[in-house]
Amino acid sequence: MTGSLLEVITLNVRDAVAAEAGGADRLEVVADMASDGLTPAAETVAAIAKESALPQMVMLRGEASFLATPESLKALSREARALADAGAAGFVFGFLDGSGAVDLAATEALIHAVAPLPWTFHRAVDHAADTQASWRAVRLLPNLATVLTAGAPGGIGYGLSTIKTRCEAGDGPLIMAGGGLRPRYVRTLLEYGVRAFHVGSAVRASWSDPVEVRRVREWRAMID
Repeated sequence: MTGSLLEVITLNVRDAVAAEAGGADRLEVVADMASDGLTPAAETVAAIAKESALPQMVMLRGEASFLATPESLKALSREARALADAGAAGFVFGFLDGSGAVDLAATEALIHAVAPLPWTFHRAVDHAADTQASWRAVRLLPNLATVLTAGAPGGIGYGLSTIKTRCEAGDGPLIMAGGGLRPRYVRTLLEYGVRAFHVGSAVRASWSDPVEVRRVREWRAMID
């Protein structure tokens, strides 16, 4: 891998092939971006694995919510096994409880279900009632590869100060910056010590259009 990690949101084989051709290091495989990303079908993961060598970090999220129930956790655990068999290299998930704190019981249950594969705690961390407390809860969990964060619910433009604070606290190696990520923020994030970047809408014309090789290449050059 070159200087920084570039992860591209991928909905299908065509996106995966374009992301790889553009120089991405990793895919985040999701369905239904209208709901901010839900669990994709195992068939999608298997099809991508046939056409792309890039590691697939696969979303585990059954509905457009950060809440988990015992039933939803059982369903996600079952899906995780099928997705791992299909070629998932790791998973993306994270839960908050009704008070807006990190739901450690639910998150740990899914960590156990996907072990020993690595996982990313997704942007639920930005939506927690107490961001600092959410980071304290998440950062030491087992097999955690990255934390996908914009620093604020509204996106990186609102969250730069939080990302800077987390980097100063020693969490820079865990941070994958994503959510409203635009070229104008890259230099600042690199200066803070961020070395992983997550792009979706920035590498396509719209969510109904495919990933564009040219745009992925531009991001590759920018973060390196």
